[in-house]
Amino acid sequence: MNFSELLSSMVERGASDVHLHCGLPPLARINGKLTPVRDSKVMPAFTEKLLEAILDDRQKATFRERHQVDLAYSVSGLGRFRVNLFRQRGSVSAVLRVINSDESQLQVVNLPQETIDYIRDHEKGMVLVTGPTGSGKSTTLARIIDEVNQVHNKMIVTVEDPIEYLHRSKKSAIVQREIGVDAVSFADSLVAAMRQDPDVILIGEIRDHATAAAALSAAQTGHLVFSTLHTQDSVRTVNRMIELFPPHERTTARILFAESLVSIVSQRLVPRSDKPGRVAAMEIMKGTLRIKDLVRDDTRSGELYDAIRDSRLDGMQLIDDHLAELYAQGLISYESGLASATSQQAFKMATTQTDVEAGRNPRATQF
Repeated sequence: MNFSELLSSMVERGASDVHLHCGLPPLARINGKLTPVRDSKVMPAFTEKLLEAILDDRQKATFRERHQVDLAYSVSGLGRFRVNLFRQRGSVSAVLRVINSDESQLQVVNLPQETIDYIRDHEKGMVLVTGPTGSGKSTTLARIIDEVNQVHNKMIVTVEDPIEYLHRSKKSAIVQREIGVDAVSFADSLVAAMRQDPDVILIGEIRDHATAAAALSAAQTGHLVFSTLHTQDSVRTVNRMIELFPPHERTTARILFAESLVSIVSQRLVPRSDKPGRVAAMEIMKGTLRIKDLVRDDTRSGELYDAIRDSRLDGMQLIDDHLAELYAQGLISYESGLASATSQQAFKMATTQTDVEAGRNPRATQF
């Protein structure tokens, strides 16, 4: 079995990630669990050949210098992959993330259409989609960008590492740039994007002060800016965004961030109990006047949880409450919801009434 056939078999099995490590069988992450897919072990000669097969001259030079390289890789008729090649114990390892650019996959995003419309129709401001690695942040952003593309006549510029979802221009014009191929860094690309007459800017990830400052500046100057952070919920996202700035800039950054805030969407993938697969649990915070006031005042961040819970009619929700809803609908188990909750006590309280109404033993009351 050659490399393309191996990838094809793993994609057919629904793998989200593929691991090739010498001395181990090929591994695939399916529904969140790492599983061997063949009995035979990966040999050093196999992974060494990957360097010649999938790297161009620039990438080979990077690998020789740094002993690791990131890239996007395509297999005709199969799909695209985000690849990390690296050396460990003298041999080459490869980890590939499956990237699905099929438009039908965007429809599985578990974000209410009302929220998508609310974000899509803003002219300016900042939208952050957050969550752990592999929680579907890129797919959620791709869905929102696709909605903008279908509805509005705008100029959309994306900067990604690597490009994951390949967009086709519809009503909007879309330019997609890839770090390492078309651009040097997120921060530099974001500054350059400001000169490209954009209405909408997507920056793959905010990692440092320079990128955070450039993104905030773009949102303040009349652009709709999308990005991601690796944070667990809305309140932690606000704090993390401000912490990227040096102490003497944080008061100003907090004020500007509050003014720019359109929405923060936090998500986690939870194993389904009704069928194989996972479902996204989502927290939604919108930049209403009350939310902006709380974000602006660093002594009142803790009040954001209550503000979100009190604003369900405005389309907001806490992730623990959404987990409780998924449990009530029979989509996830009580144990999975509890393990994924930000506050286990909040999840227990939210599920108490559900259990009583359904005639189940109210486990949620057992604090």
